[in-house]
Amino acid sequence: MSWPQMKLESLASRERYSFVGGPFGSKLTSRDYVDHGIPVIRGSNLNNGRYLDLTEFVYVSDSKVREDLSSNLAKPLDLVFTQRGTLGQVAIIPDDGISDRYVVSQSQMKLTVDDAKADRLFIYYYFSSRQAIERITNFTSSSGVPHINLTVLRNFEVPVPPLETQRRIASILSAYDDLIENNRRRIQLLEQAARLLYKEWFVHLRFPGHEHVRIMNGVPEGWAESTIANVCTSFDDGDWIESKDQGGEDYRLLQISNIGDNDFVETVNFRYITAETFRRLRCNEVVPGDILISRMPKPIGRAWYVQEMPWRMVTVVDVTIARPNLDIADPFYFLYHINSPNHLALCELRATGATRPRISRKNMGALPILVPPLSLQRSFSETATAVSSMRHALRKQNDSLARSRDMLLPRLMNGEIAA
Repeated sequence: MSWPQMKLESLASRERYSFVGGPFGSKLTSRDYVDHGIPVIRGSNLNNGRYLDLTEFVYVSDSKVREDLSSNLAKPLDLVFTQRGTLGQVAIIPDDGISDRYVVSQSQMKLTVDDAKADRLFIYYYFSSRQAIERITNFTSSSGVPHINLTVLRNFEVPVPPLETQRRIASILSAYDDLIENNRRRIQLLEQAARLLYKEWFVHLRFPGHEHVRIMNGVPEGWAESTIANVCTSFDDGDWIESKDQGGEDYRLLQISNIGDNDFVETVNFRYITAETFRRLRCNEVVPGDILISRMPKPIGRAWYVQEMPWRMVTVVDVTIARPNLDIADPFYFLYHINSPNHLALCELRATGATRPRISRKNMGALPILVPPLSLQRSFSETATAVSSMRHALRKQNDSLARSRDMLLPRLMNGEIAA
């Protein structure tokens, strides 16, 4: 079954400025940002599923909005599209009370949907489909930063089944995303529990049996003071692999952006090298059990404990590959120390460079670490290992749910499966 096609603009509300692109030129620059005010929606807010990620914002003042940006205001439940940069991203502004007004940045467009004509979740899912992303890519201007013209998007034709059918399709697909979101929250709670345990034992020094241990100058008796590099058997940077050396599919080249705070971040920026290039450049293979530490950008010093992945791996030069000495430091203790707020703050202080601050491997390796008895580290590791296993299982479940949703989406959209 094929649905009638309608221009996206015809699904917009009749409100003034219901379909607008972000301001260009000098209307909005970093000089306009203030500590509090009206949140500005940027590309980094459109990377977390159906709804905008509202955990990190910059702000502009109300007076700046009144003077220059009133036409670029957005409100909860508006759809936001990426117009420049990583095209194909779309999200809905959640109605969760954080703000009743937002400003669309230079790289975004917003659409206020006419509820009598279209279901906003249906529109979101359509623009999340591979078909829509490929169509958008075909309209992309390739001069300079990739972008799509607002006029092109206004005239973009969308399949529009009856409104009740739209809602049923959105409901089916939302069921998958609701499960995925629930698992994400469980993952966050598990990680929070492990971090709180680390803080209780190794920052506040309320570890099991602490009542019977003397503290001398802030260091419990039986603990040692050392440096990050000295508790590792190797502490080396990744490899310098130029664009001309990339290609093939033998080893995936992990980027800085793939290294999250105790997490692997899939950016879909797939780069590879061949086995021949690996040998010729004498690359250092990344293997499960390694700890990858990003030396830039913020948060500088964040680390990921490498798990089994579907590819063999190498990484870039601004990522340090740490291999803790198991006779001195348990990997999970080492990982949670590296990702602790105190350690990340030290990395920030030791970073150099005005444009792209980074910490050198030498300076990072010289940072201090307390080394508790291995028995205490391993006791903490039992909890951290269980948390890691549960997180891994939930991520696998989410991957399976996302694959099922993505297989179902185009078949619902083209009417192949009745909603």
